[in-house]
Amino acid sequence: MNIGQAARASGVSTKMIRYYEQTKLIRPADRTDSNYRSFGARDVNDLRFIKRARTLGFSVEEIVNLLSLWRDRDRPSREVKAIADGHVKDLEVRIAEMQAMADTLRHLSGCCAGDDRPDCPILADLAGGAGDVGGLTVASPDGRFGR
Repeated sequence: MNIGQAARASGVSTKMIRYYEQTKLIRPADRTDSNYRSFGARDVNDLRFIKRARTLGFSVEEIVNLLSLWRDRDRPSREVKAIADGHVKDLEVRIAEMQAMADTLRHLSGCCAGDDRPDCPILADLAGGAGDVGGLTVASPDGRFGR
């Protein structure tokens, strides 16, 4: 099948298929006599695998390792589990960091009057904490402070 057909069959865009081929995430496609890419069932299965792994947030490096393990029928499942467990830990750290960001923004938003006054603890915090969030002292871009 050609690249468009492989894209439809796998759910991966033609642009991403070319990128995966260029970065060697997938093997180079066979070529027809007229130099068009030609994909088989294995290629489509690889693309589906990659798409699902990307959906779960695995890095390209992790996907390379997972693809290698998937193709190796004699693989020890502990290696796959170690990659998955490591990824879960990374996700949990990122979730905690994002939760902390949301908490901070929620707090700053709660301290902002949100009215016609120029005082804004959100901007003060973004400017490097120049202002006092509790007292609503803020720094303007020119470095002046106001209440």
